[in-house]
Parts: sequence; structure tokens; C-alpha cells
Amino acid sequence: MTPSLDQDIKYLQGVGPNRAALLEKELGIKTLGDLLVYYPFKYIDKTHIHRIAEIDGNMPYVQLIGQVLSTEEMGEGHNRRIVSHFSDGTGVIDLVWFKGLKYAANSIVAHKPIMVFGKPSLFNGRFQIAHPEMDDVPEGLRKQARTTGDLFEGTKRSLTYDASATSFAFKPVYNTTEKMKKGYMNSSAVAKITANLFKQLSTPFAETLPAYITEHYKLLSYDEAIRNIHYPQSPDLLRRAQARLKFEELFYIQLNILRYVKDRRLKYKGLVFGTIGDTFNTFYRDYLPFPLTGAQKRVIKEVRADLKSGRQMNRLLQGDVGSGKTLVALMCSLIALDNGCQACIMAPTEILAEQHLETLRTFLRDMPVHVELLTGSVKGKKRETLLRQLADGDIDILVGTHAVIEDNVRFHRLGLVVIDEQHRFGVEQRAKLWQKNDVPPHVLVMTATPIPRTLAMTLYGDLDVSIIDELPPGRKPIKTIHKFDAHREQIYSMMRHELSIGRQVYIVYPLIQDKDRYAPPVEDGDYSFESRDGANVLTPKARKKLESADMKNLEDGYAQICAAFPEYRVSKVHGKMKPAEKDAEMEAFASGRTQILVATTVIEVGVNVPNASVMIIENAERFGLSQLHQLRGRVGRGADQSYCILVTRYEISNTTRKRLQIMVDSTDGFVIAEEDLKLRGPGDLEGTQQSGMAFDLKIANLARDGQILTYARTAAQDVIDNDPEERNTQNTILWRRLAEIKKGTINWGAIS
Repeated sequence: MTPSLDQDIKYLQGVGPNRAALLEKELGIKTLGDLLVYYPFKYIDKTHIHRIAEIDGNMPYVQLIGQVLSTEEMGEGHNRRIVSHFSDGTGVIDLVWFKGLKYAANSIVAHKPIMVFGKPSLFNGRFQIAHPEMDDVPEGLRKQARTTGDLFEGTKRSLTYDASATSFAFKPVYNTTEKMKKGYMNSSAVAKITANLFKQLSTPFAETLPAYITEHYKLLSYDEAIRNIHYPQSPDLLRRAQARLKFEELFYIQLNILRYVKDRRLKYKGLVFGTIGDTFNTFYRDYLPFPLTGAQKRVIKEVRADLKSGRQMNRLLQGDVGSGKTLVALMCSLIALDNGCQACIMAPTEILAEQHLETLRTFLRDMPVHVELLTGSVKGKKRETLLRQLADGDIDILVGTHAVIEDNVRFHRLGLVVIDEQHRFGVEQRAKLWQKNDVPPHVLVMTATPIPRTLAMTLYGDLDVSIIDELPPGRKPIKTIHKFDAHREQIYSMMRHELSIGRQVYIVYPLIQDKDRYAPPVEDGDYSFESRDGANVLTPKARKKLESADMKNLEDGYAQICAAFPEYRVSKVHGKMKPAEKDAEMEAFASGRTQILVATTVIEVGVNVPNASVMIIENAERFGLSQLHQLRGRVGRGADQSYCILVTRYEISNTTRKRLQIMVDSTDGFVIAEEDLKLRGPGDLEGTQQSGMAFDLKIANLARDGQILTYARTAAQDVIDNDPEERNTQNTILWRRLAEIKKGTINWGAIS
């Protein structure tokens, strides 16, 4: 009888209560079904039979056919071991066991043809394999050979046998943890219990995609795919199994997204902004500070089409740093005003919100548009007055932080919400903005973090996408230079030149002080953290490792810069400062009262000082590409030539050198984001995902599987277009499967 895939894993042969607890704690595997979809991450080709005579020290693994000639026990105490002398007729190699000696001794049968697999190493001038895998000779090989001697003759010819001769032709390798290995649950142990599972699963697995999809895209059946992903019968079947399972994984994510988009458009009718009135036209004619770029015009037209369509807009606006997104947001807000509605622009920090307020007021000048700021710092009577004006409709555009989503903040008629750097807001927080109006407001999400196409299709697949891919006229590309610590005088010389002509300089450090708290993500290191008071604090072991990495820190750097540039004033900003202190230091730099700002990555987003022309990033090897690009974007915001200097140790890996060279060669944020995705993977890109499905891909890789994702998206869109009411019996299998996948998950899909 075939067991249910919901059965507890502990009842599977080779598991038991202790191993089951370990599998659940370390890998989240609780049932047979969980084990089934815990896929190998690589495979070892076992189709080749080597000869002992051809073994050399460079072979990672060898597979041999022969027999044990004799076995002896050697050494005492901790050095005690069992050694079997194994021959295939071309030579002799030792098989050695240091652990599990009793089990090994009972498993060894002299003069019986066996297959041995393991990693050869040279010891005292003789090759040995420690803790080898031993199996009976596969039936496919026994059929080819009438006698043991024939098998040995085959090894002399370096035999390669048909993979279909055995279900173990390609050895699966599974990711395991250190705790699992200590509990004798390494990759081989996982492979054995997986093999036991397949022995019990004799009936074919039910199909999970309609025949018209599998036939059109030439996909393996689900049964073939799931069996060959664990124990592939050939390289071609492995490739096709991977393609099938990747397609399915991505297809159901896209189907969930597109189904939600369809339902949302049917359920949520948007406010109709049919008028382009005096406010917009007056601003465009008399107040526009500079001509719009072609990209800005295109985006405004796309937004305009959404706003008059009668459906609620949910649009993602991507634009590199300095591309003019704020001006687009203002002009879209003016359309809302012309149609009797208010607009709200929400930013993640008070500094950024204040800068948005200042920018909007600068753009609007004396236009009769009432713009106000609401942050946590606005208190008392000022706050009471602001909330009353907002509810009465006297405020046209509200700029704010998380404070705008508080329950006591009420709008008269909210028509448009602009969310800047939206990845810094939680989904539930953003959802509260929907409750600020009877009809959900139009939503424009903005980000200066370029998002690779494959990620955008998955994370933001329910949003229409607009891109500003031009910089305003007159901007010069930032020159990026890689320097080593030894070039400090050259770096200071460049700083002095820029400061002497009235420019300003940023210097960014990865640490605040004394190598205790670590700010950016680690690229080349392998450090461990523990959470303490909301901060990532290095564990003692990691601290020791980090101290040897010669990391620069802000406090030491501040003292050095003050000593090296006594004629200039220096500000410093970091995350441990009180908000008022931080704001005062930032304001001093923005106003030009200080000329050098030393900081951590708190300045990564939303700092706008056009006069700053130099960005120096210390220990640049410790930052991700996207973060380096964001920091670089703090300069180059005026008409003057700007520079970004990436400072590193000389001893960096080749991978890091290539990564930094990408920054030197390109200023295109989308190119950099694509490269960053390839190098780092998608990671934890959002706490709660847009799609309503956990972004926990088991087999697909968005950095490498872009073409499969495109096919999956097309297939999902065809399903939605051809069966919008979900009545086609061919698709019953799809909706049932989607419900199974979503079972137990929170449906965040209805939130933009």
C-alpha cells in the first residue's frame, strides 16, 4: 500500500523519532511530502567505472568494481581502524573505516564482487578511500558479464555503463547542516531515506499540470520529473526533470499573481480622474523647473492612462538615483488635485520626507497648493491643526512617514498614494493606506533600487511597471575609481582639490566603532550574528575573525579626517545617534556649513546635496553591488563632474575584484542589479512577499532561470485570458493544485 505524503517522516524506514526531530528542526521536513520536494543541489556521476591503476591524486571521486582480498584491524584507542585490501585486477587500494567499526566489519564480505565509491587520498605512498560506499554490482553490469573475471576485464577497459542499468547512476547530494552531520545525518543518509521513500511509492504520482500545457512546452510528466530529480537515469532526463519542476514552481507563482490581478480589477473600481485641469497645466506651463525627459513624459502618460481607466492603478515606478521620480510624483499628484482629491507621499525616514517636502515646495513656489509634513516629530497643537486641516480637505498633498497610516489620520478624499522606497515598508503598513478612503486610492510605488526583470516579474508581478531610464539633461556620469589603502595620499589629494573649489565630500564606513557592530551585508566573509536590542551584534568567535579583517570604522576615521583636513569642518552621522543629533549634522552638511560628512550607510537613501562631488567608500569589498550603487548616487546630483572612490584592502578575492570592476565600468543601475542578482541570488528581498506566495523557491533560480520564468508567465497569462471565470474543466487541476500550495499561507496578495 502506498503511504500518504502527509504521513509523519518518523515512520519512514531509516528515520525514527530522533532523526525526524532533527530533520524538522534543521530543514523543516515533517512529512514524506516535505522530503519529496527537498531536492538535491548537485549530483555525482557514477556511470563511469575506474581502474585502480589509473587513480591519481587529482580525482575527486572514483568508482571501482572488484573484491576485498583481506581485512585487518589496526591501531589502538583513537587510532583504531579497520582496513580492507581491495583489488580489481589492476592494482590494490585500501578501504579504511575510523568510525562505525562494528558495522563496517559486519558489512565486509571477502571475495564477493562489489562496487566501491569514494574519494581517493594518498597515505604512506598508497591510495586509500576512507568510509567508502559499497553496493552490490548493478544488474545491468552483471548481465553484461558472465563471470567476475569478465567484470574485472571491463574495468581494465575503463568501462562506462548505461545509466539506465541502475537507479543510482547519478548520486544525489543534499544540503545538510553541521548539527545534522553531528547526528550522523549527512547527505548520504538523506539519500538513503529518500531512496527508501521511493521504494514505498510504487504507484505513479498524479499529474499537476494540464496535458495541453505539458504537451505545448514539451515537459516531462510530474512522475518522471520527481523521480529523476532525486535519482536521474541519464543526464538528459536530469535536465528535463529540472526544467519541468522549475517551470511548475514559477508557473504557480505567476498564476497566483495574475489571478489576483484579474480579481482585483473586477472587485476594485478605481476613482476616475478624467480631467487635466488648471493646476496641472499651470505648473507644466509656468513652473516646470526644467524640460521633462522623454522617459518622464512616457511615465506620466502611462499613469494618466491608468487614472482615467476606471480601474484602480497599481504601478511600480523604477528610476535610477537622480532620474527625476519626485517630479513625476508631484505631477501625478496635481492630476489628483484637479479631480477633487488629495494626494499622499509616504517616505521611510523623516530625513527623506523632509527633503520631499522641501523639493515639492521648491517646485511649486507660489502656486496655491497646500503641502504639509506629518512625521513622528510633529506633535501638540501643530499636529492637531494639521489633522483637522487634512480631514477638512484644506491640505492638498501630505508628505509623511509611517505616521500617515495611524488610525487618527483621516483624509477628506484621498485619491493618490505615492510610496517611495517601498521595500522599506511592511505590507501591513502599506495596506492601511487603502482604508483611508471609501474607494481605494490609486497607488504609485517608487524605487531607486533597480530591480532585475526576473525579480520584478515575481516580487512585483501584480504591478504595472514604468521605468525612467534617462537622467535629466546636463548631468555628467559619475567617474568610479578603485583604490587600495596604500593609495591614501592620492585619495586625500583628490579630496583637497574638490574641497578647494568649493565642493563637498562623503566618506562612508562599514562600522561605527571598535569593530563591535557591523552595518552592511558581508560579501567575502562568513560572520555570525546574534540579535541584541534590535542590532546585529557579532558573536565572540565572529568578532575575532572580523578583527583580523582590518575593517575601517567611523570613529577612527572621523579623527583621522579631522587631523588630515584641519582647515575644513567635518560632520558625522550614524545609526546610533539620536534623531535630532543626526538631523542637525545632516542639515549642517546640506547647508554647506560643514564640508566633509563621515557616515555609515544611513545616508544610502534620500540624501540630496547637489554640491557634493566625491563619495569615498571605505572597505568597499564589504558592500553589495546594489548598495554601492545607491551610495554612489548621493553624488552626481548637480552639473559638476563627480567621483566615487572604492577603497579596499589589496588582499581581496578575484570574485571581489570582478564585482568592483562592474562598478567601475557601469553606471547603469539595471546592469548592476542583474549582476548583483547573479552573484548574490535573490535572498530575502521582502519580509512578506507581494505575490501572496512565500518567496521560497525550492529549485528555480531567478538569476539563471529567466527564460523559464518567461515561459511560465506566458502560460499563466494564457490560462487567465482563456478561462477568466475558471470554468474550463481542463484547468480544474490548476486551481486545485494552487489551493494546495497556498494552504496554510497568509494571502497578502490583495495588498499593493
